[in-house]
Amino acid sequence: MYIYMGHMKYENTKPYEDFFWKKNRIDLVFDHVTGVETEARKVVLKSGDRIQYDVLIIAAGSKSNKFNWPGENLQGVQTLYGYPDVQSMEKHTKEFSKAVVVGGGFISVEMAEMLHARGIEVTFLIREPAFWSIVLPFPEAHLVTDHIRSHGINVILNTELKAIKGTPDGRVESITTNHGKIIPCEFVGIATGVSPNISFLNNSGIKTNKGVLVNEYLQTNVPDVYAIGDCVERSYALPGRNKIEQVWYTGRMMGEAVAQTICGSPTKYQPGPWFNSAKFFDIEYQTYGNVASSINEDETDFYWQHPDGTKAIHMVWNKETLEFRGINALGIRMRHEFFDNCLRSGKDVRYVVANLASANFDPEFYHRHEKEIAQAFYNQNPAIKAA
Repeated sequence: MYIYMGHMKYENTKPYEDFFWKKNRIDLVFDHVTGVETEARKVVLKSGDRIQYDVLIIAAGSKSNKFNWPGENLQGVQTLYGYPDVQSMEKHTKEFSKAVVVGGGFISVEMAEMLHARGIEVTFLIREPAFWSIVLPFPEAHLVTDHIRSHGINVILNTELKAIKGTPDGRVESITTNHGKIIPCEFVGIATGVSPNISFLNNSGIKTNKGVLVNEYLQTNVPDVYAIGDCVERSYALPGRNKIEQVWYTGRMMGEAVAQTICGSPTKYQPGPWFNSAKFFDIEYQTYGNVASSINEDETDFYWQHPDGTKAIHMVWNKETLEFRGINALGIRMRHEFFDNCLRSGKDVRYVVANLASANFDPEFYHRHEKEIAQAFYNQNPAIKAA
């Protein structure tokens, strides 16, 4: 995102300097894996080579979803997953004036911001009634939708892509929605989610479902074969967490757990309470615990929004025990450690409200809102007495 917008260079995004790999005796092989022969303990490459392994760790990531739309293979139609996609985007958006972005999640809003930064007119198709409303409760979803629109993005809700029309030379010319509306454009960004990248494991003997199936140690059904990251599907449940979690920090934690295991210290993957973060144009979003789009029957909630429409807090707790279940924070930075401790120790919501100042991570000189949030909380919940 920031390479395309001119804020960073490619070399600034590398996790390690180029000398790191050789220094640490890591051989980089630039090829594609087309199959795994588990009985022979070999990885098959597109070049025809085979690599012998003692231990295999599958970290194949995700692949962008497409839905066989007419015209999806035209020039100027693409997804956004890795650096080659950024290079393609750079190539296909030169001297263009109109673009369409399809999708309603993290990547779609990033594509909209990237294109907007180049002065390209963006139409944003979202099939839900508000941005990311399958995940965010409606107050937050509407807040973010309004914020995206405030930047000049043409957000069209309850609308899906039906087809993409091209010019005689194979470039994008327009799209047609499911309502029959034709929108002229020279670029179409597809950001309709991702799914585990596992097709190369067909006939390998490694069990898969939507992802590579693993146990608590991230082991597959095949000895000495592990999986980590976006391609993983846990075969067991963890409270408050999905079996497929495609966020960067879970991949990192999985890598740390498997590293311990293959070095002789068997270590379970224990991610703890759910958390995530993102940025929607100027609004930073954080979530800790579980704040579902529709709260559960045993829960109740509290929502506060600042009059400027760029800051909000949404808390959920058990209505009987007052045990804190989760929080969404928009436009106010919060400390992960604080909420992680609250969720692990079963703190009640009154403790959280009373200590919001300790949880705040905004820099010095930012406006603080803990007192007005606490007052609004008790005004909305008069039956709850302050701790």
